[in-house]
Formats: sequence, structure tokens, C-alpha cells
Amino acid sequence: MNAVPSPASGRPSVGRRSLLGGLLAGAAALVAAPALSASAHAAARPAPAATRLLLGTYTSAEGGGTGIGTATYDTATGAMTPGAVITGVENPSYLALHPSGSTVYAVAEQDAGAVTAVALAPDGTYDVLGTRPTGGSGPTHLSVHPSGDWLLSANYTSGSVAVHPIAADGSLGERTDLVTHSSPPPGPGQSGPHAHQIVTSPDGGHVLAVDLGTDTVYTYRLDTSAGTLTEVSRAALAPGSGPRHLTFHPGGRSAYLACELDNTTVVCAYDPGNGTLTPGPGQSTGSETGYPAQLVVTGDGSYAYLANRGPNSLTRYAVEDGGAALRLLDTVPVGGDWPRQLALSPDSSLLFAANQRSATVTAFRVGDDGSLASAGDALPAPVAVCVLPLP
Repeated sequence: MNAVPSPASGRPSVGRRSLLGGLLAGAAALVAAPALSASAHAAARPAPAATRLLLGTYTSAEGGGTGIGTATYDTATGAMTPGAVITGVENPSYLALHPSGSTVYAVAEQDAGAVTAVALAPDGTYDVLGTRPTGGSGPTHLSVHPSGDWLLSANYTSGSVAVHPIAADGSLGERTDLVTHSSPPPGPGQSGPHAHQIVTSPDGGHVLAVDLGTDTVYTYRLDTSAGTLTEVSRAALAPGSGPRHLTFHPGGRSAYLACELDNTTVVCAYDPGNGTLTPGPGQSTGSETGYPAQLVVTGDGSYAYLANRGPNSLTRYAVEDGGAALRLLDTVPVGGDWPRQLALSPDSSLLFAANQRSATVTAFRVGDDGSLASAGDALPAPVAVCVLPLP
């Protein structure tokens, strides 16, 4: 579940700014760090072994950030160093990268939901390309279609999903579709639909939207000419389970659901031909209580990891039967409070956790056997709700 913060007052001016210049020494500097000069950027260019992290936050929350945070991490050790802030972006609680790597997109999780595009230049500068309304409230998730031509977003509070076209320069056009989940009726304890995620299947053939309020995963076909969604099937989850995030196995025929309200993980079979998702029974998260947030799967499809809010742990699963089964291994302390989101580095050698209540990002080295070893000190990050490692 997500409480939508009140909108931030005013929007900072938009311009071209240095993203990586002047890496900062501590948490206080990270919170208020302005973009720095090109000369400072050149002097502080990270070593070749370092690459970037982008950090999502709430700009309207007490103690929150001032935009999209940045950091670098050592690709060998996982050690993280805070950087400057991409300003001019409101409540960027979830981030997604364009397949080209040249543009990042952020939701504006607030009553008047919106999505923002930010161009990332190779020299570390950035341009905020503009913001478009999603047509709903409280967007909590967005993703880029594999074609790179469409941005998909999920409005949690209003229970709808939206489509925006992406121009050649990465900027967003006017919304081409908005679909509200009007049926089935809300699940136990829910007042209406709550679209929590929208993601494209690995083969690119279907778009799936996870709705916590209706305990349903909706499968759509995206018209890649018109940018419209047509529903083709639905998958019903256990009443009151509260499905939150769906993660596909690399093989494309299995997917894993984190169910927030009944504290379970669900393995689903997926048929790429017709888009049908078939959920299995709920499985243990390894914790008796908690609010599962999100699963990630290693690039080779061998291991899956789940973030558990409440117990503040990471559940380790071995992936078996070609992706069709998860075997619980154990749980590992996340090293922070309320792990909201997880991300693997591009080569799956590092796992990052955004810990909302402790305002930190923690990192772990991933062993060949799926083990997790702390990568050192946590990175201070105000109200950290998303971490996105860049290639």
C-alpha cells in the first residue's frame, strides 16, 4: 500500500545541469545538493569501475529529497558514493530507464498524477524534458515498452493504467489511453481498484497490470500504432491477497507475484501466445508477518529475492523446474527499515534495496550460489523508495 503525499508547492526551474559533478561526502549534503558546475564535474569524474545509481524519493514528504537522487557504485565491491540531485522533478517515487539508456522516466506520485522524462547525457549532464498528466491519481509504477515507443504507468489511487507515446528525443506526448479497472468488485477491506504495477511480458506481446484493490492481474494487448490497450484476459488471485508486483522469469513462461496483504509469494504460469496468467497457491515468504514489496530474479534465472517490509528482510528463493517453482532458502536482514524496492545490477552481481523509513540504500554482493554478502556501508538517501542501477 502507498500513502500519496500532498503535492509539493511549486516546480523548480528546468535547465541543463551537471548530474555527476561534485560527489558529496555525506547524507546531509545529498539531501540538499544542487547541481554542480561542469568544471567540478570533470574533476570528480568517477573511476572506470564506478557506474551510476538513480534514487527515487518523495519531494513532498517530511525529510524527503529534492528530486531524483544520484550516486555511483563500484561494480566490483558495491561500495556506494552519494552524488548530486536531478531537480525539477516532483515526487519521483518510481523510475524506469528507456532501452537506449538515454532517458529516465519518473512518476509524480501525488493527487494529480503525472510522468516526467529526463534526458541523461553521456557527459553526466541532464535535461528535464517535460511532464505529462497520467489522467489518474497516485501513480506508483511505470515501465517502458521494449520497443521504446510507449510509456506505461499505473495509477494506484484511482485504479487505472495509462499510455503515453515516446518521441525520438525521449520526450513524452499526450496520453493515448487510460483504462480504469471497474471490475471485478474490490477485495476485502478495499474501497476500489488500486493499480500497483504495469509491465510488458518478456516477448513483448502483452502488457500486464497488477491491481491490489481487485486482487486481479489484467492482461492487455497494446496497439503499437495507436497506443491503446485491449483487455484479453484476467487472472484472479486469492481474495484479500493484495497482489503488488509481478516479476517474470527470463524464460518468459513463469512469473512471480509479491502479495502484500496476505504475506505470500505466488508462482504463475504464463502463456505468451494468448497472454493468460495462471496463478498457483500462495507460498511462504519465510516470515510469519510482513508486507512483501517486490521480487527480482537473477539474469540467469537461478535465484529470486523478495523484499519484506516489517521484518526488514530479504527472502532468498532457488528457482527450480525451469522457472516453474520457487524453493525457499532463507531470509537475510536487509540492513535498513521498510525495504520498498529492490534492483539488481545489470550483471546480477549486486543487489540494491531502497529502505524507505531508514532513508538508506543497502547493497549486497550476489554469490554464484545465490548467497548475499553485505557490500559495506549503507548509502544515505532521503525517503528512499526506488533505486535504479544504470548500465
